[in-house]
Parts: sequence; C-alpha cells; structure tokens
Amino acid sequence: MAELPTLDQAYQITMTRMVLTGQAPHYTELAAELGVSVEAGKLILHELIDTGIPAWLHPGTDYIASFPPFNNLPTQYRVAVGGEQKWFAQ
Repeated sequence: MAELPTLDQAYQITMTRMVLTGQAPHYTELAAELGVSVEAGKLILHELIDTGIPAWLHPGTDYIASFPPFNNLPTQYRVAVGGEQKWFAQ
C-alpha cells in the first residue's frame, strides 16, 4: 500500500500533466516521475483511483479515462483557455 504522501504526489503529477498537455500520464510515466518501478507505478495509479476521487480507468485497462474535472477521452464538453482547446471536461 502506497503512503499518503506518495498518493498525493501521484495526484499532483497527474493533475499537472492534464493541465499542461490535456492528457493524463501513462503509469510508466507516473512511475518515472515518482522514481519507482513500472509495476509500482501501476499499483500506485490503481490505489490513487481507488481512494474515492471521482476518477476512473477505461474498463479493463490501466489507462486513465477521467480525472476530475478533466476527461482524458474526447467528450462534447470542450474546454478552451486563451483560444487554445486541448481539454475535455467530465
């Protein structure tokens, strides 16, 4: 089980990536940023999703589908800032 500071850091990494690029990180990227093994990165991702935040993985995968308030998959809810549209909302 990941320590709370690790889950907090994983949340921050994921949210920052969503804000900057409009895409959630893959668990291998999360692992690299956390300085842990790929397998540990995957477990941390699942633990983060299991905390109860309204985020979820695409069914049957380890890919982030939604991470509030953003959606990693295109939706009809497009978000634009300063004329740049690279985000989708839940």
